Amino acid sequence: MKAPCEVIKDLLPLYHDGVCSDESKSLVDEHLKICDSCKAELEAMDNVLPFEAAEQNLKEAETVQKLAKRWKKAMWKSVLKGALFTIAAISAILLFLYIIIDIKIVF
Repeated sequence: MKAPCEVIKDLLPLYHDGVCSDESKSLVDEHLKICDSCKAELEAMDNVLPFEAAEQNLKEAETVQKLAKRWKKAMWKSVLKGALFTIAAISAILLFLYIIIDIKIVF
C-alpha cells in the first residue's frame, strides 16, 4: 500500500521517537525506501535545533522574567497605596466623628 507523503510526515515524529505501532512503522519503512523527501525530513529530526533559536528563547525568557519582576513590584506598590488610603479614610472618618459629632472613642 502506497501512503501519501502527508500521512508519512504526520507519522515521522512518532516513528523517530519509536512510539508508533508496528503497522505504522512498517508503513513508514516501506515509504522511506522510495521517498527521498520524507527520508530527508526524518534525518532533519536528528539535527539539533540551531543555536540562534535557543538564544532567541533565552532572550525571550529573560524579557518575561523582567516583566514579571516589574509587575510584582507594581503590585506591591498598589497594595501599599491601597492600605495607606484605607488607613487615611478610616482616620478621617474617626476624626470627623470625634470633632463634629463629639463621639468619644475609648481604646
